Amino acid sequence: MLTAKVRRDWYRIIPFGIIWLLTAAISLLIEWIAYGGTFPSSDTMISPDTDILIFALLSMLGLGLFVGYVELNHLNKLFIRQSFFRKSVYKFLIYFVFIHLVVLVTYPIAASMETDTTVLDPHVWSRLWQYLNSLIHLSTALQLGVAITLSIVYAQVSEVIGHTTLLNYLTGTYHHPREEHRIFLFVDMRSSTTIAESLGHECYFDLLRTYYADLAEAVIRHRGEIYLYVGDEMIISWKLSDGLQDNTCLRCYFAMQHDLRERAHWYREHYGVAPDFKAGLHYGSVTTGEIGVVKKHIMFSGDVLNATARMQSLCNTVGVDLLVSAPLIALLPPNEAFHPQSIGCKELRGKTEELELYTVTQCTPVPQL
Repeated sequence: MLTAKVRRDWYRIIPFGIIWLLTAAISLLIEWIAYGGTFPSSDTMISPDTDILIFALLSMLGLGLFVGYVELNHLNKLFIRQSFFRKSVYKFLIYFVFIHLVVLVTYPIAASMETDTTVLDPHVWSRLWQYLNSLIHLSTALQLGVAITLSIVYAQVSEVIGHTTLLNYLTGTYHHPREEHRIFLFVDMRSSTTIAESLGHECYFDLLRTYYADLAEAVIRHRGEIYLYVGDEMIISWKLSDGLQDNTCLRCYFAMQHDLRERAHWYREHYGVAPDFKAGLHYGSVTTGEIGVVKKHIMFSGDVLNATARMQSLCNTVGVDLLVSAPLIALLPPNEAFHPQSIGCKELRGKTEELELYTVTQCTPVPQL
């Protein structure tokens, strides 16, 4: 079975393939309509029969998937500190040059298919040279430019608001509010004020960015959704069934803790301090829907968020790193790797009823996903 990270990567890459496939299909359809239900013919234009059309569309799909892979795994990391405009220009130039190199390979193949010869035939390469100096080449370059631009825009928007959130907007999943049962994990950096004062705002911001990036890997591996970053606090959510399955929400917490402690030496070398965090874990009903006028946001609204925030703030008071609500403990499947221990019923600030809370320790190492 595919891991959660591999599935997530595929879900993010596939839209790139769809963008390139649709761009190619629309371009061919416009050309076909413009010429009265046929394709233009010239010395440089390859007359597309069924096989060539399928080859062309599959090639564009493959190119789109490849662009998506390169975008998410290489270029996005390479230009992470660049502004939106510079990042977009650099990416466009790299993709545009690369795609033209691909054209130099695919055109001779398509030409050989049309003439039923091999790619080594001199006539094939003569046609390639004529094509590179024709208006048809200019039209193809324009089509590629549109596909590249759409891919970059999709990648940038997805990066800013999140892939899942973007798909929810596009599909209208939460256009009409709906009730959901969700698990929430509130993660808060310990001694953040002291760290910020000792490092200064600029250096602390750099630490915070690295800290969030390190924690995000475990969230991705455990199918969590990062709902919000609030200062030094991170809010993670699962649909109830996803978070309960195989104790995923608990596993995520301990994986985040493990990953951060593995990097403790690096943090001390670069910042002189190794960040740590405390967390609250709870579940409940929320109303989920789009909200906002000037800026849209998919919002969770429910008492569970306030309760989880209060639980997380109690960690310092009771001297533990993690607090889990009794209702969630009751739903989690038994697992010998985790040992829950009740710390009694506690009154949460702003609540009239007390809530029994547990702290959970990891008895045996859980394999990292």
